[in-house]
Amino acid sequence: MHTINKKSIKKAWSQAIAQPGVEFPRSELPILFGKIPEGLRGTLYRNGPARLERGNTHVGHWFDGDGAILAVNFTDAGASGVYRYVQTPGYQEEAKAGKLLYGNYGMTAPGPIWNQWRKPIKNVANTSVLALPDKLLALWEGDRPYALDLENIETLGLDDLGGLDRGLAYSAHPKVDYQTREIFNFGLSPGLNATLNIYKSDFTGKIRQKAQVSLEGVPLIHDFVLAGQYLVFFAPAVRLNILPVLFGASTYGDSLKWHPEVGTQILVFDRENLSLVSRGQTEPWFQWHFANGYVDASGTVIVDIARYQDFQTNQYLREVATGETHTAAKSTLTRVHLRPDTGKVTAIQELVDRHCEFPGVPQQNVGKASRYTYMSTFRPESDISQEILNAIARFDHQTETFTSADLGANRYCSEPIHIQDGQNQAQSWLVTVVYDGNSDSSEVWVFDSDRLDDTPVCKLGLPSVIPPGFHGTWKPD
Repeated sequence: MHTINKKSIKKAWSQAIAQPGVEFPRSELPILFGKIPEGLRGTLYRNGPARLERGNTHVGHWFDGDGAILAVNFTDAGASGVYRYVQTPGYQEEAKAGKLLYGNYGMTAPGPIWNQWRKPIKNVANTSVLALPDKLLALWEGDRPYALDLENIETLGLDDLGGLDRGLAYSAHPKVDYQTREIFNFGLSPGLNATLNIYKSDFTGKIRQKAQVSLEGVPLIHDFVLAGQYLVFFAPAVRLNILPVLFGASTYGDSLKWHPEVGTQILVFDRENLSLVSRGQTEPWFQWHFANGYVDASGTVIVDIARYQDFQTNQYLREVATGETHTAAKSTLTRVHLRPDTGKVTAIQELVDRHCEFPGVPQQNVGKASRYTYMSTFRPESDISQEILNAIARFDHQTETFTSADLGANRYCSEPIHIQDGQNQAQSWLVTVVYDGNSDSSEVWVFDSDRLDDTPVCKLGLPSVIPPGFHGTWKPD
């Protein structure tokens, strides 16, 4: 049990998750401000946990909510949107029963003890999306992805991508090389020692190559990075105590423990044949997300991460699901230099002393040097122990300048998605979904990526509140 300060007042963001997200069919979106740029044509897809309770029972962690996909399509005629839950069998079964039936990351299955084995965990398909030429994948790192229709977001079913046997997971953070049209991803198979499975796919998503390597214990690996000819994994100093999970005595989230003594384990793979190039070890930290990676002129691999000093972020994210947070968990954009042949870290530098989450670079720069990194952050006056992400920002590596967009009080953003203008290569946009706690509504905001500290160029209204989510992607027309 965790002690809650009864005198505290819930912040405006808590309204956004107080009720489950409400689906809406394809709907024209009103322009509230400005106009849609002529070079912005395509579809924004976003995923996130949209239902955190059922039958008056709340989930145990933000990660446990059922996934819902928002698709916003920009055309010459304007913008339209559709919002639908991923229709997993677990979602449908619980909807019919009117109550929660399954366990998940932060909760064991409700009801009698045998439910811990009969209904141990539900694929909530709530973390990210991958837009392929003929389908959209809703990703969740504990299982195979769900395929959806790109237009109407209808759920088509689990997808094995031509190579995912039952029991093989496909993580929520694939890396797409838009020059070679290759897609890289991974999945963990737990056990007393976990197995790291690595996949290389063609641009249709079909898996063409697989490899695996054994790990020490069961680390929490949420993301990885493509850096030139390498795939780089950092296994942070967190390990799963698997036996209580197997026996139904504890949740995954509660059984993940901070072990600074094991440090951060580094694994470097060759992207061509997926062979292990090196293993290394360095000081302990935790990261959910990588921003990007590349190989510099000296042959050093440069990796940028959102780095936490410890694993307090897990407790903070558990508290988000309650609508009230009390735990401070700050991460900063940090650069790691390492030798790929040995896995040895040669330098670690904090790039900017501001909170950083959901970092990313333009699609065309994945795996190579990028002047800009985009991220979600906090307004400077925010108490980060009580707020959720409420600003977006850009870091210019050339000038070492940090520029943020102030959304205003009681407004909360999603991960910013960088979009290259379809008509002008010198122009690009940042798009984020904003929950406005002042009016209890959600909007889509479009910023000029070079003028983040200026007014958005466009704001679109959404028919219902979109609860805060995790990751998204852009599919150009």
